[in-house]
Amino acid sequence: MYRFSVLLFFILFLSCESDTTGAVSQDDNPQQISNADIIRNPITSEGEIDTTNIAVMSFEESRYEFGRVKSGEVVKKNFTFTNTGNAPLLISDARSTCGCTVADYPKHLIMPGKEGTISVEFDTKNKSGKQHKPVTLTANTYPAKTQVVMRGIVEE
Repeated sequence: MYRFSVLLFFILFLSCESDTTGAVSQDDNPQQISNADIIRNPITSEGEIDTTNIAVMSFEESRYEFGRVKSGEVVKKNFTFTNTGNAPLLISDARSTCGCTVADYPKHLIMPGKEGTISVEFDTKNKSGKQHKPVTLTANTYPAKTQVVMRGIVEE
C-alpha cells in the first residue's frame, strides 16, 4: 500500500502543469504584460534611486476632511488618482487601521496617463470625538506604500 501511495504521489506531481509566465493583462490593452514590466526595483546596487521608469500615483487630494457627523453615519469618499509614471500601475493591497474603514481599489493595471479611484467608507458606529482614518495602499511605486486619510469629528 505504501508503494502505491508513493507512486500515485509522483504521478500526480509530475503530471501537474503550471503557468510560470506570471503575465498580467489590462482590459483596454490586449497585449500581455509580464510582471517584469510592472515590478521594478528603482534602487541600484550603488544605492542610487532611479525613478524614471516606475508607476506614480498622483492624487487630486489625498486627505478628506469630512467635518462633523453623527455617530452611526457612514462617511464615503472617492479618492481619484492618475498614474503619472512611465510604467503600468498595479495596486496589490489597501489596508486601514481598523475594520470600521474599508477601501475598494482597482484590481487591474492602470496604464500611464490613466485614472483610477480608491473608494473609502468609514462607519462611525460606536465612534466619538476626533477621528483620523488612514488607508495604506501598496503598489508597484516608489515608495511602495501611499496613504489616503479621512479626518473629522464624530458626535454622539
